Amino acid sequence: MTKILNYRLKPEIALDEANFAAFVTNKLGAEAHWKLLKRSIDARSRRVQVNVEIALSEAGEDPRPFAYQKPQNNVADKSEVIIVGAGPAGLFAAMRCIELGAKPIVLERGKDVQARRRDLAAINKEHKVNPDSNYCFGEGGAGTYSDGKLYTRSKKRGDVTRILEILVAHGSQEDILVDTHPHIGTNKLPKVIEDIRETILSRGGEIRFDTRVEDFVIREGEMKGVKTQDGSIIEGIGVILATGHSARDIFRLLQTSGVKIESKPFALGLRVEHPQIIIDQIQYHCDTRGEYLPAASYSLATQTQFDQVQRGVFSFCMCPGGFIVPAATADGEVVVNGMSPSKRDSKFANSGIVVAVENEDLKAYESEGDFKALAFQTEVEQNACAIAGGTQSAPAQRLVDFVKGKTSTNLPDCSYQPGLTAVNMREFLPESIYMRLRDGFKSFGRKSKGYYTNEAQVLGVESRTSSPVHVPRNRETLEHIEVKRLFPCGEGAGYAGGIMSAAIDGEKCVEKLIEAYLDTRT
Repeated sequence: MTKILNYRLKPEIALDEANFAAFVTNKLGAEAHWKLLKRSIDARSRRVQVNVEIALSEAGEDPRPFAYQKPQNNVADKSEVIIVGAGPAGLFAAMRCIELGAKPIVLERGKDVQARRRDLAAINKEHKVNPDSNYCFGEGGAGTYSDGKLYTRSKKRGDVTRILEILVAHGSQEDILVDTHPHIGTNKLPKVIEDIRETILSRGGEIRFDTRVEDFVIREGEMKGVKTQDGSIIEGIGVILATGHSARDIFRLLQTSGVKIESKPFALGLRVEHPQIIIDQIQYHCDTRGEYLPAASYSLATQTQFDQVQRGVFSFCMCPGGFIVPAATADGEVVVNGMSPSKRDSKFANSGIVVAVENEDLKAYESEGDFKALAFQTEVEQNACAIAGGTQSAPAQRLVDFVKGKTSTNLPDCSYQPGLTAVNMREFLPESIYMRLRDGFKSFGRKSKGYYTNEAQVLGVESRTSSPVHVPRNRETLEHIEVKRLFPCGEGAGYAGGIMSAAIDGEKCVEKLIEAYLDTRT
């Protein structure tokens, strides 16, 4: 019989493997059978503590059984599922296909994780953006090289533990099963993705890189397959559309193919970078965090008023001990995102600070119809690029200078490799975005003493927070509301907000597709 024990410990005990093992041995005895279940840092008081939960069991009993096992079955060619996109939604959809006896054919416009590195280097060093291989496109999707955070609030959507166990079974560290905010890191996630790819291929699935979908095969109201850039037609029992939030050509293709889409609210703003020590001091109430506590993170939100309309301003994708990276998918635009390596040992902390953008805020773009949010997003990205010199150099401003509307005379060190150009952000940001960000930063400074400082700086723009387009689907069947055998999936279609929720959605879409169409292809 398993017994659950809870302790509240000092960081030097809870967060050091040897010290923690010695503590448990002292408490429970050397012969005890135990396993760590949960671990979370509590920094609400001046004395930081760590809450841990341990399962104590009898000899021979596993206190936390590992439910997931890699699939052992091979799939045949008779029931192919076409999966467009090899991000978390697409890869986990492919894995679930194999478990359920269908063959996944994954089509990825970008390159595999290793080949992708050269294109990322070209963005950082040469300011050259490959529209098919970048921080957003390629094996593993945007999360592979822009952080790999696994935190999700979407626990009602599906089995979060299952997704974490799949990642562990493919090489991720087991810490992700116990930490409140699990994180793999961009230095480790590529190898995990490679192992997932190997599982898919070894069981009979296919993954085709450098394969861009340029048309859909739709007959009698059903999605029969796709056409790729070399003219190949690939058909199957259904199509999982898992292209991510930046596949603008796919959004256009959906419209021209007569597939219903809709404009979708999203969020847009900047990325702010502080010296990590400032965030540590704010969060841990200390001069230095010491050797045991990890780089501190934060979550901030406030409400702002502009033109008598209330909108939220909030932190997004906070990266402690991290770096800011260029996330554009085409030349002529500047987009920034954040990432952290597994140790989170950079001297910088960065986070998106963004403003909610609703469809009613986009009246000036009504002529764009279903693409009004996309048009707004694109325009801001292009204006950011133009004001910074037309390369991947990012427009930047010290934080207090930004709030005061003053161009910074100099800029502090920054983790963003392509470089910075000092500008007045107000010259290119829409007034509603600028004014709300200004008020938001002042509010955050009141909530967190030390946050509002000119030692921090803001970079533009943080615009790929979620898809600006929604592809509607039936709530029960997850199938497109008009086109049969088409299953819009993940972030790109508007049904996920990160690695975990996208992976869960990919699995669910495959389950619904196979339930409806396995072995019924005509």
